[in-house]
Amino acid sequence: MKITKVETIWFEALPQAEWAKRNATARQALPNNLWVQVYTDTGLIGLGETYYLPRAVASIVHDVLAPLLIGRDPRDIENHWSSMFALINFCGPMGAEMRAISALDVALWDLLGQIAGQPIYAILGGRSRERVRIYNTCVGAGKYPDLDAWLNGRAGELAEDLLRQGITAMKIWPFDQFGPTLSGPGKEREPMVVWGAVTAAGTLGHAISNDDLKRGIAIVEDIRKAVGDRMDIAIEGHARWDLPSAVRIARALAPYDIMWLEEIMPPDNVDAYVRLKRETSIPICQSERVFTRFGFRPWIEKGATDIVMPDLSWGGGLTEGRKIAAMADTSYLPLTCHDTIGPVALWAASHLMLSAPNGLIMETVRAYTDGWYNDVVTDRIDIRDGMLGLPDRPGLGTKLQPDFFARPNARIEVTTEENLKAW
Repeated sequence: MKITKVETIWFEALPQAEWAKRNATARQALPNNLWVQVYTDTGLIGLGETYYLPRAVASIVHDVLAPLLIGRDPRDIENHWSSMFALINFCGPMGAEMRAISALDVALWDLLGQIAGQPIYAILGGRSRERVRIYNTCVGAGKYPDLDAWLNGRAGELAEDLLRQGITAMKIWPFDQFGPTLSGPGKEREPMVVWGAVTAAGTLGHAISNDDLKRGIAIVEDIRKAVGDRMDIAIEGHARWDLPSAVRIARALAPYDIMWLEEIMPPDNVDAYVRLKRETSIPICQSERVFTRFGFRPWIEKGATDIVMPDLSWGGGLTEGRKIAAMADTSYLPLTCHDTIGPVALWAASHLMLSAPNGLIMETVRAYTDGWYNDVVTDRIDIRDGMLGLPDRPGLGTKLQPDFFARPNARIEVTTEENLKAW
């Protein structure tokens, strides 16, 4: 058995005005994603996905990594990961390079499951649980204007609505609105729109006023007043604050029984998080911008995090994800996986979360799982009563919609054995 072709697909963005006419209630998500398919001489096809800079990632897939895979046995996943990492590590491995490896790695695991006739979770060692609890990251799209709700005085109503669906945990970012944006001097509080939506990225905030602190806390208070302790609340920080501000935010949140405080500072300085942990009893969650087991090692060894959250489509795929899970488990730390990425990423992460002994809870966005995710893949992921499960089907358990490649603005590129011979 051998790999015969590697294929990528991504979509050029439409002008935002044109997109809005066609899609009145949905954000333009597809141009941020890249899908990878790995073909074999047996007819089996493995599927992977990543997010951010799809043109750059596609070039790495075809120009750098596909030549390492084509003609080789797809089942040699550990060797493939090591070879790909060794090549890109020669010039620096993170960013688009690691996203390319991640997407290809998930596709290879999908293939391995299909070859074996088993779900990926079975190949990872079988299930530690039949279903895994989910939380809702409160992004808005389609019939779920969740972001607008909690930003505009209806956080309690949103929590009540989530509970009616059986969802008992939610994630919000109430302090982002008070941090500096990317809009430049004199416009520090003006939102910056990227890809048709306000970006969560911003420069580092070095002070938060008492009034802004109270306004952020009021959103959390609204949830507690509406539903009490029936809802777990995770606070996302999007790496927007320095250490003194992070301490102030953590102290203000302490009375509200917060599930975790996530990436309140940039992940570039582990020791700053060690200092933060000394100042708060709120569990610290870290986080999707840490890549590979090498990246997570100091967080775990220095006691800088309480909950370990990799993103499999950014930080190394399932091959690294299972090793990060084992590292966390060795230190008795729970695992959660990040997903506001795409449907294939969610399916892949869910296999790990069902398998890992320390799997705690899985991130989902109901506006996506009940929205554009279903335009991409053939199967709606099974979420019921606040729990997620997967079918007993080989590999990932889903594939791209049959008409996916025929959609407007699709950009498809392939590398084959014939291409490589011509090099």
